[in-house]
Amino acid sequence: MTALPAARTFQIAAIPADGVGVEVVAAGRAVLDALAADSGGAFAFDWTEFPWGCGYYEKTGRMMDDDGLEVLKNFDAIYFGAVGWPTVPDHISLWGLRLKICQNFDQWANIRPVHFHPGVVSPLRKADDTELDWIVVRENSEGEYAGLGGRNFASRGPGNEVAVQSALFTESGCERIMRFAFDLARTRSRKKVSSVTKSNAQQYGMVLWDEVFARVAADYPDVATESVLVDAMSAKFVLRPEDLSVVVASNLNADILSDLGSALAGSLGLAASANLNPERRFPSMFEPVHGSAPDIAGQGLANPIGAIGSAALMLEHFGLADEAARVRHAIDATTASGVLTADVGGSAKTDEVVTAIIEALAASKP
Repeated sequence: MTALPAARTFQIAAIPADGVGVEVVAAGRAVLDALAADSGGAFAFDWTEFPWGCGYYEKTGRMMDDDGLEVLKNFDAIYFGAVGWPTVPDHISLWGLRLKICQNFDQWANIRPVHFHPGVVSPLRKADDTELDWIVVRENSEGEYAGLGGRNFASRGPGNEVAVQSALFTESGCERIMRFAFDLARTRSRKKVSSVTKSNAQQYGMVLWDEVFARVAADYPDVATESVLVDAMSAKFVLRPEDLSVVVASNLNADILSDLGSALAGSLGLAASANLNPERRFPSMFEPVHGSAPDIAGQGLANPIGAIGSAALMLEHFGLADEAARVRHAIDATTASGVLTADVGGSAKTDEVVTAIIEALAASKP
C-alpha cells in the first residue's frame, strides 16, 4: 500500500559542516525522521544537505556558495552541525558560514537552555539535591560580535599594528531581545529575568543596555527582575543557580555564560541552541553549542544530545510542542538508563545513544 503524503512537510537545509558536525547532524536527522515516521502522516521532513564548511573552503576558497543565502532563504529551517578545522583560521570559518547566516537572516534571538539530565553527573554538588533549570537568552545580532573595526598601521613595522574592535548597542536591538526574554519568562514556572551587564566599566553600551532593561521591565510587572554584573553572574551560575530562570545578556557575555552553564550541567556536548528570526522573515537555524572537535571527529564518539536537543527546539519553532517534549523525555530516559558517551562518563558510541533515544521515543508513543 502506498503511504499517504504527510499533512505538512518541512523543508530543512542540513549543513553538517566540519568535524563531529557531520555525525551529530546525521544523529538528529535519524531521530526526527523516526518521529515523523511515527506521526501517522501528520508531518514529515524533506532534507537538502549542503557540503559547505572548511573542506569546501579548501577546495573553492569560500565557506559557502556565493548564492548560498539566496538558496537558504526558501527553507523552513536550517539544521547546522559545527564549524571549524585546524587548517582554516577560525575567524574565516566562523564569519564565512555561521555568522554570515545569522547576521544576514537577522537571527537576533539565540536561546540556550541549561538542562541537567538524569544520570549525568554534574561537577556542581548543588545539582545532586536541587532542581536546576534555566535558559540563557543571547542577543545574537550586534553587541561585541557586530564585526565593526579594523586593523591598520602594519606598515609601521613589527609591534606597531593597531586593531580596533567596536561593540555596537542599539536601543531597538536591546529592547527586542529583552522583550523576548520577558515573554519567555512568562511561560515558565518561575517568572524572572536576570539581566547581565558590565555598566560599571563599559559606560556607554552597557549603560544603554541597563536603561532599556529598566524601561522594558516596567511593562512586565508580573515578572521579577535583577541586574547583575557579568563577573558576579558567573559566580552566581556556580553558587546560586537555583535563583535563575531566564538570563538575558549581550552577544559575548551570553556566549561565555551559556558555555559555563552547559559545563555545569555535565558537558558542552549536551547543549542545544536556536538562532531565531522571531518575525519569521527568514529561516531560523538550530545547532548544538559544542564545536567541531577535530580530535574525535569520525570516530563515532561525539555526544549527539546537543544536536538532538536542538532538533527539539526546531520542533517547538514549528508549533510541534508535544513532539518536542517527547524528544526531550526520550533524551532524559536515555541518560537515566546509563547510555552515555565518554564526555559524560559513559562508554556508548554516538549511534548507540541515537538508537536508545529512538527506542525511548517509540516507548512513549501516545
